[in-house]
Amino acid sequence: MPLLDRVSTLIRANLNDLIDRAEEPEKMIKQVILDMQNQLLQVKTQVAMAIADLHLLQQKKTSNEEKVHEWMRKAELAVGKAQDDLARAALERVESYRELTQSFAQQLDDQHAQVEQLKTALRQLEQKLVEAEGKADVLVAQHRRARATGRAGDARLAIDTQARSTAFDRMRRKVEHSEALGKAKADLASDQMEERLTALEREDRIDQLLADLKAKRGA
Repeated sequence: MPLLDRVSTLIRANLNDLIDRAEEPEKMIKQVILDMQNQLLQVKTQVAMAIADLHLLQQKKTSNEEKVHEWMRKAELAVGKAQDDLARAALERVESYRELTQSFAQQLDDQHAQVEQLKTALRQLEQKLVEAEGKADVLVAQHRRARATGRAGDARLAIDTQARSTAFDRMRRKVEHSEALGKAKADLASDQMEERLTALEREDRIDQLLADLKAKRGA
């Protein structure tokens, strides 16, 4: 159901990733918590309604079971009075109520499953909400520190850039660039090697699967 899909999305949400991607982390975490609280209320309502429906289905099943016994007694009475037509009519009722009973029994099973599913989602969402509320202040503080550290780093970088005006500094930058370029080429070569090895492993798995299929068909 759509509600459980939304709840499942909230449960799977990684709070740290949401904070990292958000332009305004404090607003994001507050909105996530608000969404969880709203969904939690809806799930609680759905659980209550599902349990109420469960009790109603049980009552209907019990009522039809009683009707089965009642009309079976009437059929037996008619047979005892040699009233076969009445006995047959009573047995028709017996079969009708028995089919209804089986239908309600199946609905009860389905309703039990839905109630358990909703209860599980409710417990998971409650746990996720507690986690989010506990992490909220910590995550926001971490993000603020990271943002401050980044600004400080940018400031130092700007100062260093302005200070590099001598020929020595220009030469050093060239050396650093050469080293970085060499490392990048080495990394690229390493990545290409890993890709080739991965391709070989995949090809080997496909060969093995093909061999297994041939062996099964041969067997």
